[in-house]
Amino acid sequence: MKKLLLFLFILLYVVPFSSQAQKKSKTAQATSTGKYQANWASIDSRPIPTWFEDAKFGIFIHWGLFSVPSWGPTPKDGASIYDCYSEWYWYRLTDPNSKVNPLFVKYHTSTYGKDFRYQDFVKDFKAEFFKPDDWASVIQDAGAKYVVLTSKHHEGFTLWPSAQAWNWNAVDVGPHRDLAGDLIKSVKSKGLRMGYYYSLYEWFNPLYKADVNRYVDEHMLPQLKDLVTRYSPDIVWTDGEWDHPSETWKSTEFLAWLYNESPVKNDVVVNDRWGKETRSKHGGIYTTEYDLVHEKAQTEGSLPRYWEECRGIGSSFGYNRNENLEDYSSAEQLVHILIDKVARGGNLLLNIGPTADGRIPVIMQQRLKEMGQWLKVNGEAIYGTRMWKAAPVKKIPDVFFTAKGKDVYVICTKWPENGIELEGVALPSKITMLGYTGPVKAAFQNNKLMLTPPVVSPATVPCDYAWTFKLENAVK
Repeated sequence: MKKLLLFLFILLYVVPFSSQAQKKSKTAQATSTGKYQANWASIDSRPIPTWFEDAKFGIFIHWGLFSVPSWGPTPKDGASIYDCYSEWYWYRLTDPNSKVNPLFVKYHTSTYGKDFRYQDFVKDFKAEFFKPDDWASVIQDAGAKYVVLTSKHHEGFTLWPSAQAWNWNAVDVGPHRDLAGDLIKSVKSKGLRMGYYYSLYEWFNPLYKADVNRYVDEHMLPQLKDLVTRYSPDIVWTDGEWDHPSETWKSTEFLAWLYNESPVKNDVVVNDRWGKETRSKHGGIYTTEYDLVHEKAQTEGSLPRYWEECRGIGSSFGYNRNENLEDYSSAEQLVHILIDKVARGGNLLLNIGPTADGRIPVIMQQRLKEMGQWLKVNGEAIYGTRMWKAAPVKKIPDVFFTAKGKDVYVICTKWPENGIELEGVALPSKITMLGYTGPVKAAFQNNKLMLTPPVVSPATVPCDYAWTFKLENAVK
């Protein structure tokens, strides 16, 4: 009788427990082998590649058929930030529910005629002045460490010879050139990283509108995999995710392939735009856009995962001929934006919008060059740094902090005429001002460090826009 009771106990309690343990063990084993599973818990466990956290500054490039009309409203027209995007030209032109639709219709009709189709812009997308080596040099001189090019925006036109975009790509029509392939060769030859923006959805693709599941299986996934296997990009930056949840886009299935089997499985970086529920929740890096996550502002503090801010130099990503000087950020403003994002634990992906004939507008080149000049002096306080977690809780106006190892960098976006008082630092072994060869006066009392800036002249000031003090061995 006792033996029978013992047997029943084992059957009822031990066996189910053992089965559960086996299931847990199987899951753990699958993870421990380095294989990522097609679920968000597994995908989200992948660390952000270190190269990206070190890079800090990248260049976004929006280029496509929208670069031909290159027009959108600006804030002076009463347009909100999302309504200023010239790359949305086709959609705004056909969307009667958009408040800016009348502006697009008026411009299009008066300029091209009411019967002129968006598809007809392809004859003027020639890229005849496109010199990828020159573009790569401009980007390198800007101090950027990576590039993200729009391989395909929401219009569906691809900048590479995609089999799924027959006669709607830059090789079959328009420039008759592999723009995406030519640029990645030039960029990588400079020792920079490069990846691609890719829109999951397409506004007017008949297959997408008729059957999203077939579109994903027969169009989207083959395109994405072709892009990765053909060019080995360092970044896959998706967008256009908001119509459907990630399950519909089969995002985790693609990401499991990307992380486990693709030629870039070890170093590739992805973002968080994989479904209408994924922003700031799932994927790789989290993304803000003009300091927004959808409609929510994100201007203070850091995000719970490594992140990146993307924005244009003006109010649009695609080139907008309707913008004037006042619509562009100054170099000083852009440097300050970069400092703010890096100090808060993120990257800046700054956009340029080339013209349809393949030129980077001169004003954009100028802004990039000036940022590069600042980074030549202060790059040590940007590249390879991390957010200083012991930074003063009460923010000091116009002062930002980064850290690298045991060193703290104090970046001032306004010349600190009255000095800077800091708490939370150890007595530095050395204090210098980047780019300046003279001494920096400082006093350390009651666990507080008082920095006194040097007296400089136009001939000895190391740079414009912002100035950096390096405190060696100051991390407690």
